[in-house]
Amino acid sequence: MSGKKYESLKIENIVASGAIAESIDLAAFTEKTENCDLNTKRFPGAVFHITDPKIACLIFSSGKIVITGARDETALAAGLAVVIKALKSAGIVPLDEPRVKVTNIVCSYNLGKYINLNKLTVTFNVENVEYEPEQFPGLVFRIADPKIVVLIFSSGKIILTGGKNLDDVKRGLDVLEKKLETVL
Repeated sequence: MSGKKYESLKIENIVASGAIAESIDLAAFTEKTENCDLNTKRFPGAVFHITDPKIACLIFSSGKIVITGARDETALAAGLAVVIKALKSAGIVPLDEPRVKVTNIVCSYNLGKYINLNKLTVTFNVENVEYEPEQFPGLVFRIADPKIVVLIFSSGKIILTGGKNLDDVKRGLDVLEKKLETVL
């Protein structure tokens, strides 16, 4: 499949985390920043909603951040730039070089054919597979290298998660398709 294009592979979400400052006064930041909420009774960090690009950031007093909702690296970088600008506007000194990196990429893919999940469960290595249709309609297949978790649905649609970059996701997809060739 390496020569084949990944036509239906689509990034649904990129999650990144890291440090953006030595420490952050969340109350001051929230007060001076639009679309930023702080409710320490419910959550220990501030939730900053950015509309363009459409992402959400969890910002903690330790200076750590979790960014979610980006659909590509450009949106991730743009969102981080918005956060850094907001920190500066609130009088908080950000790190010269924010240490933020991608921790998870979630992608969807369509195999384009019906999948008999019961047959897959019996054929795949039982250690790497979970399928309990009473609990969840998809089969969970864990790939060791690259470390990717694949949710397979009978419709042929799949979700791949756990990759740190798109190459990991594509390699996981290659492993899955090679495994499926022996079954289907």
